[in-house]
Amino acid sequence: MLTVEGWLAAAACALAVGALVRARRASRRLDRLTESYWELRYEYGELRTRVDRLEAPQGGADPQEPSPQPGPTNFVPLSSLKR
Repeated sequence: MLTVEGWLAAAACALAVGALVRARRASRRLDRLTESYWELRYEYGELRTRVDRLEAPQGGADPQEPSPQPGPTNFVPLSSLKR
């Protein structure tokens, strides 16, 4: 027969296992979000380079004409990119 201390110890162990499982899930989710963030940063840089090349003045452009300034960047939250 278990005493009160035994029940409390069993409950504490169950709670610790549950917390460990939850922490591991959060860690894996953080890893996926971090990977997605860096993929997006890389893709943004690649696309920005392509746009800059497309906007570059061609051979017959007037050098006195100011180059167009880039517009504001729109924020895209990662939560909208669910797979």
